[in-house]
Amino acid sequence: MSEEQRKASASSSTSAALMSASSLGTGDTGYVSGSGWHHMLDITLSDLPYLQPIIEESFLDWKEECAGLLSSIAGEWAVLRPDGTWFTGDPQLQDYFSAGDDPAVSDLIGSGSACAVRSEHVLGGRTVCAVPLLSRTHGDFFAALVSVTKGQDTERARFMTEAAGIILRSSFYRRFQQIFVTDLEVVYEQAAKEARRRSLLFQYVKRMHTRIDVDTVLNEVIESVLCVYPNADVQLFMSQDHESNHPLVKPLLLHHWQEEIYVRTFMEGTLTIVHNEAGKDAESEIGVPVGGKQGVYGVLHLKIPREHLPEIDLELLEMMADAGGTAFENAKLYEQSNVMIHELRMINELTQSLSKSLNLTDIYQFANQELRKILRADYCCILSMNEELGALEVTTCNAPWLAKEVFPKEYGVGGYVFQTKEPLILADYSEERPAESKLMESTGSNSLIATTLIVNGITRGVILMTHRKKHYFSYDDYRLLQTLSSHLGLAVGNASLHAEVRRMANRDMLTELYARHYLDEAIQQCQSRDFCGSLIVVDIDHFKRVNDTYGHQIGDKILKQVSSIVKSSIRQTDIAARWGGEELAVYLPGLNIEAALQVGERIRQRVEQETDPLVTVSCGVSEWNWTHERISVESLFYRADMALYEAKNSGRNRIVTEQAESSSE
Repeated sequence: MSEEQRKASASSSTSAALMSASSLGTGDTGYVSGSGWHHMLDITLSDLPYLQPIIEESFLDWKEECAGLLSSIAGEWAVLRPDGTWFTGDPQLQDYFSAGDDPAVSDLIGSGSACAVRSEHVLGGRTVCAVPLLSRTHGDFFAALVSVTKGQDTERARFMTEAAGIILRSSFYRRFQQIFVTDLEVVYEQAAKEARRRSLLFQYVKRMHTRIDVDTVLNEVIESVLCVYPNADVQLFMSQDHESNHPLVKPLLLHHWQEEIYVRTFMEGTLTIVHNEAGKDAESEIGVPVGGKQGVYGVLHLKIPREHLPEIDLELLEMMADAGGTAFENAKLYEQSNVMIHELRMINELTQSLSKSLNLTDIYQFANQELRKILRADYCCILSMNEELGALEVTTCNAPWLAKEVFPKEYGVGGYVFQTKEPLILADYSEERPAESKLMESTGSNSLIATTLIVNGITRGVILMTHRKKHYFSYDDYRLLQTLSSHLGLAVGNASLHAEVRRMANRDMLTELYARHYLDEAIQQCQSRDFCGSLIVVDIDHFKRVNDTYGHQIGDKILKQVSSIVKSSIRQTDIAARWGGEELAVYLPGLNIEAALQVGERIRQRVEQETDPLVTVSCGVSEWNWTHERISVESLFYRADMALYEAKNSGRNRIVTEQAESSSE
């Protein structure tokens, strides 16, 4: 075959290869085209630093697709960057082209067009062909395909390399388009997932907004999460003092909180994931805070096998927990508003009932009954401070064995609350015991709420409410007791003030003895029920002389001293009063005149010995008994006054009975 025939044959073969490449589809620019939008995608020179993985994958695809063509060429191949540095290719060429001394590559970089060089001194006399790979839109030079072949015909090697370059460019853009298609699939999947999530969340929130009952809200949270993730172990831990009938709703206890993921989630208020390593049973725990505008109310706790963790949509879980927390908060506020209305009604009724009585005993007894009814307690005990004893006295208690008990003001739970002046709530007396309590132990109680009883700004006692069941009282009960105690304190204050006013009205301000009108009423009551009684009228001798000699201040002092002696010389049931001026009177219910004479003598002697300056008294004594024809307060006073007149006229410092014969000095 002549040289001309060989060249024609090579040209024909090259044309056939080009036509074969063109059958893949070429556009006006000579690049692979198509009808879809993705065929319009292209790269820019700014993408060159990121093309390495696409070029490598495209090169492998190209070698596989062009295996037949490449076997006929029998050479090695490489892909270089526009600056001649190594992109990818057959490993045996990397060292050579990394040196950057190849003339064909240099010509390509310089001219930007395909070229072929054969040299006896290059790679053992092989032919090196380099063709540019240009971008679709602007024809930017982004890579070069280089072939190293054996043989003498450089023209044929150049044409074959150009054909291979077209196919490589097609492989490159196919890989390039695949990236966008893959991204589009991801976006589509995310959009579908987001649409499903939005639909689930919309239906979930819609159901939540129709719930105004706390139990229903909590049940809805649990059931919805189980519906979305049926393979998960789901629990809902709530910090609120709310008991739910759902078995998966449990109280959140803060003991040893570092060890529990749900407690840590509650404390930190953020989503928490913990991986538990246990061989084949490896699982992951997820804690999602359930909260609203006012804080975190609980934690949604999930346990799932480790391999299922990627299937969990954590963002959806958080949104469901937030929606559940908001619905719980609204339901709780609605519930609290109803409770508040009920509490206000009870407070109003209690206040009205307490204000109907001004008797302290009746008030305490009524408060005991009402507090037990309102708070559904087993026992109520009200302790009040006894100033005379300096101790806490049981004023009222429905445990009869504790009635009228007196405890040191430091003793027990009542003393603890009285000393600290702080309300107290105990869920389990056996576990939480700030002090001993006879009430708790004798009644077998486990739950307790207690608060101080404040009257006119001063702590006057303690209210204790107990129940046998553990964790019985809620914080609403705890708060309500404090409110009710303030109203009870007002009622006690009003009754105490009324009693004090009555006491002041019935007392002489100077001597602290009863006033005469009180003595008159008391004698009249005694005469209506007793069989006998005696009256002693006491007069300070020469009292005017004391005032003239020492002054009225000393006179008042003497009057107080004598009054104190009289009070300490009689029984608690006897009634001492200031009759008028320097005259005192003592009524002795149930005593005859002989016994009254002894009492009067005791008074006379003590006055003579204990007053400063020394004074004496004269006494007149009278009596009555049921056999007398005329029984009246006036006649009793008249006869005692006549006896006193006789005592003063017969020398003073003596006692005269109504018979006017007996006297003692």
